[in-house]
Amino acid sequence: MGDPRTPRAPFAPWDRRELPGKFDVEETARRVGNYKWIEMRLFEALGGWVATVPELDVKLRLGTHCYHHAWHAELWHKRLPELREMNQDRLTLPANDAVVTFMDAVTEPGDLEQTIEKLVGVYRVLIPHKIAAYTYHLNNTSSITDAPTMRSLRFAIADEIEDWRDGEMLLQSLLRDEGDVQRAATHQAKLETLIMKAGGITGPGSIGDAYDIGEGR
Repeated sequence: MGDPRTPRAPFAPWDRRELPGKFDVEETARRVGNYKWIEMRLFEALGGWVATVPELDVKLRLGTHCYHHAWHAELWHKRLPELREMNQDRLTLPANDAVVTFMDAVTEPGDLEQTIEKLVGVYRVLIPHKIAAYTYHLNNTSSITDAPTMRSLRFAIADEIEDWRDGEMLLQSLLRDEGDVQRAATHQAKLETLIMKAGGITGPGSIGDAYDIGEGR
């Protein structure tokens, strides 16, 4: 029989979690503020496109997806005061100026004939980068100290994956010839270059890599 006075391990033998996550409170709050800013920009962009895209099937999907992003922004808004006792709006910021440039380029296509560019920006570039950043955060935080953020990340990731699938299928249905494919590829390359220079949606370290965003890159 074991000595009842012997200190017990903090977790059961099958539970190998670590108490501290990779992010402290300040870093988590910074990332969550970046997430909220991105989600709000995307909600506004998709909502505006709903009124202008000529393809009815695209219009309907964008209408559904824009409210997913509005809900995600609300999830992050609710997390901020729990992470830091300060005004949420002061934390609702882009990671850096390069992220602003990237988002401006994603939301820039406005002509009726630019549905391909709209979908490429959101579903081939932005949403995959969001899924990567959210997944990295989920895998590197602690279920002991930051379970509410993990719950919000899981909800957001599930929506993002479903939205990515819908958007990719819509985009594929619009690529009817080599010219369309080239348009999509050119726009994707432009946006990937911009988000690379930003270091990801939360800046350098979005997925754990310290990207070199100095001059010449």
